Amino acid sequence: MYRQTKCYIPFLLLSLSLVSNVEAEENVSVNSVKNDTTRVENLVQEKQCEESAAKKFVSDISDRIKLHGYAQAGYTYQKNSEQEVNSFDIKRTLLWANAQINDRWSFLFMHDFNSQVQEFYTDFRITNNDALSIRLGQFKNGYSLENPMSPTAMETIDVYSEGVTYLSGCGSDPLFGIQYGRDLGMSLFGTVCEKKLRYELQLMNGQGINRKDKNKSKDVIGRLEWRPVEALNIVTTGQCGRGHAVDTSFYAPEIAKDQNYDRNRFSVGVDYRSKSFNIHSEYLLGKDDKVTSSGVYVTGSVALIPSTLDLIGSYDYFNFNQDLDMDQHKGVFGIQWWYYKKCRLQLQYVYKNAVVTPSGFVHDDNHAIMCQVQVRFN
Repeated sequence: MYRQTKCYIPFLLLSLSLVSNVEAEENVSVNSVKNDTTRVENLVQEKQCEESAAKKFVSDISDRIKLHGYAQAGYTYQKNSEQEVNSFDIKRTLLWANAQINDRWSFLFMHDFNSQVQEFYTDFRITNNDALSIRLGQFKNGYSLENPMSPTAMETIDVYSEGVTYLSGCGSDPLFGIQYGRDLGMSLFGTVCEKKLRYELQLMNGQGINRKDKNKSKDVIGRLEWRPVEALNIVTTGQCGRGHAVDTSFYAPEIAKDQNYDRNRFSVGVDYRSKSFNIHSEYLLGKDDKVTSSGVYVTGSVALIPSTLDLIGSYDYFNFNQDLDMDQHKGVFGIQWWYYKKCRLQLQYVYKNAVVTPSGFVHDDNHAIMCQVQVRFN
């Protein structure tokens, strides 16, 4: 009996050993599975963290940077005694980005694909409220009621009045050249009196866009806007400085190319906007050395169907040189259809009693039919 029991002992030990090895292997296998599961869970969490960070970055960028753009294109037929012109044209194709760096600091870059870089500047709000901010870069000068306004908000296809186009550097003054109403410099601006009064003081090169100053003088431009009620804005502006002629001008024949000349401006205007009608008017005065220019205009629109169909009209008088009787009367009549938000189709008839032709400035009846389509986002 003892011998038999002794014989079973090795078998029992062997069986226990095998069972222990199997259990150990099972434990190792279970631990390995747990480790693999943990590694997978960690990888998933890391991936989710990366995706969350990427989404947060994209969301932060989209919240800080806003894209805007618009295009204006159309057709013009024009006839006077010296010429007859008809042409399709793309007037403007602008895209700009506004980056809000923080609650005080922002940056803007604007490019017109139909011409060149228009604006690039940075704004910094100095005070805790909107009482004082500073702007550095290239931007619209503050002279006149109309010049700071966007072409997408103007009633006429020609955009600005003859006086604003000439005196603010929008292109019709050969001495200043085509500057799109913009210049390089700095500006201090703000709103006070419960946001009823806005002021702006600019110190500009006076030479226009994308170029250095060509004389030692700077142009100073002041602007005051008083808004007694939400719909009404009363604006007065002034400018004093010295220009540097980029070309000769038949409006001011005594000023030679590359000559420095005194350039002073003044304007006062009023703008009223409501759902049923809009109207704005302005008196302008300018002096380039001894040449005095002045004019007045009134432009408005009446809503035939609110926010959809408008009847527009404008009367514009401007004398480019009072001594040479270079006066011009201009009338505009037309209609515009807002087929989508900020998008419209315009059709207008334009009459002028004087026009610039290849032979110069002449008093001659000039008739034009103009149509334009505008597309804008943001």
